[in-house]
Amino acid sequence: MVQKTAMIGVPVIVAVSAPTTLAIETADQAGITLIAVARDDGYEVFSHPDRIIFSGRQMLFRDPLDIRKD
Repeated sequence: MVQKTAMIGVPVIVAVSAPTTLAIETADQAGITLIAVARDDGYEVFSHPDRIIFSGRQMLFRDPLDIRKD
Protein backbone atom coordinates (compact mmCIF):
# COMPACT_ATOMS: atom_id res chain seq x y z
CA MET A 1 0.00 0.00 0.00
CA VAL A 2 2.82 2.43 0.80
CA GLN A 3 4.50 1.88 -2.57
CA LYS A 4 1.26 2.55 -4.44
CA THR A 5 0.64 5.64 -2.33
CA ALA A 6 4.12 6.94 -3.10
CA MET A 7 3.59 6.37 -6.82
CA ILE A 8 0.53 8.62 -6.90
CA GLY A 9 1.99 11.24 -4.59
CA VAL A 10 -0.31 10.99 -1.57
CA PRO A 11 1.48 12.50 1.47
CA VAL A 12 -0.44 10.76 4.30
CA ILE A 13 -1.65 7.21 4.94
CA VAL A 14 -3.96 6.26 7.80
CA ALA A 15 -4.42 2.52 8.35
CA VAL A 16 -6.23 0.35 10.86
CA SER A 17 -3.67 -2.44 10.86
CA ALA A 18 -0.08 -2.36 12.06
CA PRO A 19 2.51 -1.64 9.35
CA THR A 20 5.41 -3.90 8.49
CA THR A 21 8.99 -2.76 8.95
CA LEU A 22 9.28 -2.48 5.17
CA ALA A 23 6.18 -0.26 5.03
CA ILE A 24 7.61 2.06 7.69
CA GLU A 25 10.98 2.29 5.93
CA THR A 26 9.34 2.90 2.55
CA ALA A 27 7.05 5.60 3.95
CA ASP A 28 10.01 7.31 5.61
CA GLN A 29 12.11 7.25 2.43
CA ALA A 30 9.17 8.47 0.31
CA GLY A 31 8.35 11.33 2.68
CA ILE A 32 4.94 9.89 3.57
CA THR A 33 3.38 10.39 6.98
CA LEU A 34 2.31 6.91 8.08
CA ILE A 35 -0.36 6.71 10.77
CA ALA A 36 -1.52 3.24 11.72
CA VAL A 37 -3.17 1.15 14.40
CA ALA A 38 -5.94 3.75 14.13
CA ARG A 39 -8.75 3.08 16.57
CA ASP A 40 -11.50 5.09 18.24
CA ASP A 41 -9.21 5.73 21.19
CA GLY A 42 -6.02 6.65 19.35
CA TYR A 43 -3.40 5.89 16.73
CA GLU A 44 0.37 5.65 16.26
CA VAL A 45 2.49 7.81 13.97
CA PHE A 46 5.34 5.85 12.38
CA SER A 47 6.94 8.40 10.03
CA HIS A 48 7.13 12.15 9.46
CA PRO A 49 5.14 13.31 12.52
CA ASP A 50 6.23 16.90 11.81
CA ARG A 51 3.49 17.10 9.18
CA ILE A 52 0.76 16.71 11.81
CA ILE A 53 -0.70 19.72 13.61
CA PHE A 54 -2.88 19.10 16.65
CA SER A 55 -5.68 21.55 17.34
CA GLY A 56 -7.85 20.49 20.24
CA ARG A 57 -9.30 17.13 19.24
CA GLN A 58 -8.64 17.65 15.54
CA MET A 59 -5.66 16.37 13.62
CA LEU A 60 -4.64 18.65 10.75
CA PHE A 61 -1.89 18.15 8.19
CA ARG A 62 0.67 20.57 6.85
CA ASP A 63 0.76 21.03 3.10
CA PRO A 64 3.72 18.89 1.97
CA LEU A 65 4.56 21.54 -0.63
CA ASP A 66 4.75 24.28 2.01
CA ILE A 67 8.45 24.50 2.77
CA ARG A 68 8.17 27.20 5.44
CA LYS A 69 9.26 26.25 8.94
CA ASP A 70 7.29 27.26 12.03
